[in-house]
Amino acid sequence: MPATPLSNRLKVALIAETTNAYGRSLVKGVVSYMRKNRPWSIQLFEQDWYHNPAKTIAKTMDKWKGDGIIARIETPEIAEALKNVTVPMVDLSSTRLMPGIPWFENDYRLIAQASFEHFHQRGLKSFAYCGEFRYNWARWMGEHFVSIVTAAGYPCEVFDNSPTHGARPDEGLAAWLKKLPKPAGLLAGNDFNGRIVLELCRHEGICVPDEIAVLGGDNDEVYCELSDPPLSSIQQNGVRVGYEAAAALDKMMMGESITTEGIFVPPIGVVTRQSTDVLAIEDRNIAKVVSYIRDHACEGINVKDVLRHNPQSRRLLEARFKAILGHSPHDEILNIRIARVKKLLVESDLNMERISELSGFTYVEYLSVAFKRLVGVAPSVYRREHQR
Repeated sequence: MPATPLSNRLKVALIAETTNAYGRSLVKGVVSYMRKNRPWSIQLFEQDWYHNPAKTIAKTMDKWKGDGIIARIETPEIAEALKNVTVPMVDLSSTRLMPGIPWFENDYRLIAQASFEHFHQRGLKSFAYCGEFRYNWARWMGEHFVSIVTAAGYPCEVFDNSPTHGARPDEGLAAWLKKLPKPAGLLAGNDFNGRIVLELCRHEGICVPDEIAVLGGDNDEVYCELSDPPLSSIQQNGVRVGYEAAAALDKMMMGESITTEGIFVPPIGVVTRQSTDVLAIEDRNIAKVVSYIRDHACEGINVKDVLRHNPQSRRLLEARFKAILGHSPHDEILNIRIARVKKLLVESDLNMERISELSGFTYVEYLSVAFKRLVGVAPSVYRREHQR
């Protein structure tokens, strides 16, 4: 593609954080769209928890002769600064302070679903959620998690960790953690809250992950790796959120109409670290079988191999396995392989033959059939949608 002269490029204002991993991933998505389509002239307004660029935006918008805006409209001040803008604009915030424009966010229902499945596969039967309900995204994630857990027939405790005036920081949270039924799987709204939970567990003598397995909500590697133990977390797809927002803005700048309903992007999956490395299964025989399957599923094993390693009646094993985990040993093997396929599809450019090898499938054709049956789309579609 020939270079577009600077004077002919569309001028786009980008209002986003660059001080956290999720904010940077949104910016990467916008950059990815431009590289694959056509370059824009970008004016970046940075924001973070301590720096609100509203005044700068307000002054700039009076004179700015641009073509479009991509913004995380997180505060009333930013919304006020943008209220008289007449160029196309899209929103990347769950706050919804300007409901009349298109907005793009993570699919918090699917984040909650992936979190529950991660805990349930580890044999946990008590659950908890901790997040700052002053934020829409944290409240939505918690509501979905509670709904999914209770629909499956399990209890779920909830703690709103929003700051409270006059209360000692974390005092209520520490008491709540001590009272939780154990062992429990706890989903934190984000990794910041997940790290707080881990610190309090250590201070109160609560063993992680054996008593409380902790899962964060946004896989910020700095928070996750600095945590003790390292924090498992959900990998959201902020790059795709940014990409889809940029694609929508491009259409709007070309005169097309875009829905103002939310566009929700699914997460990539769980990144497992030590904070959820637990098997809360009282039946030690089944726990040994599950451990063996998880260590060797992608090596091409089948149920016969499992029985050779753990000699017993296949009929009794399958009955007990289903009673505890809700599915068969074969399903467990298949689920782990499909999870590996998803990860390789998103994070690599390997062809399907190599992915099949690394995931324990003998034939690509069987991989494709199993993947579509369990995920709902073909591997090629999943890769295209998630790598965007």
